[in-house]
Amino acid sequence: MIKKLLLGLILTTVIVGCNGESTAEKMYEHLEETVEMEQGFFELQDPYMELEEEEQEIYNEIIELTAEDMEKIESLAANAIENIEERKSLLDDEEQSIQEAEAAFGEVKSLVEELDEEAKSLAESMIDTMENRYETYYELNEATHNSLNEDKQLYQMFMDEELTEEELREKINTINESYDHVMELNQQFNDLTNEYNDLKEQFYKQSDLNVVYE
Repeated sequence: MIKKLLLGLILTTVIVGCNGESTAEKMYEHLEETVEMEQGFFELQDPYMELEEEEQEIYNEIIELTAEDMEKIESLAANAIENIEERKSLLDDEEQSIQEAEAAFGEVKSLVEELDEEAKSLAESMIDTMENRYETYYELNEATHNSLNEDKQLYQMFMDEELTEEELREKINTINESYDHVMELNQQFNDLTNEYNDLKEQFYKQSDLNVVYE
């Protein structure tokens, strides 16, 4: 029931008419490799959001039922739990893609000292922003896992015929708090993504790299 939407890195760029291997060009290669490595992460967003919508529909159906419909509730709750497990698996795939991209991005660090001062300053800001972005992603991934676990517990509670209104209310409050935390981290991640994309564009301009944005 979380509407998670993560922004991807700016589309891969192509150097036009560049010859030789300047430091900036070497960094360009690693930076654009990072974009390519994150495509797997970005492509997982649509199936994840589709599963979110499916689970929301299940939840809406359950809360319209009564204790007399326990067999139907149990069936729906089981489907919701299966949906949650699928999303947890996608989160694991997401994280692996991000880890691979982070390793590719790390290759630029050793090249920064070879830049002139203005380009170096931009590169350092760009690297700091990306590292904060990755750190935020790992926090977001963990928070989303935790929130999905809370959701799973909710559906397990729905299958308990002795569930009280107070127990249900407490669980929903806990889940809502977890959603708020996830959405806060989601927004932070997207803000850092936009900031990084802007800094990378500035770095390319400062380094006189002739690039075309696809």
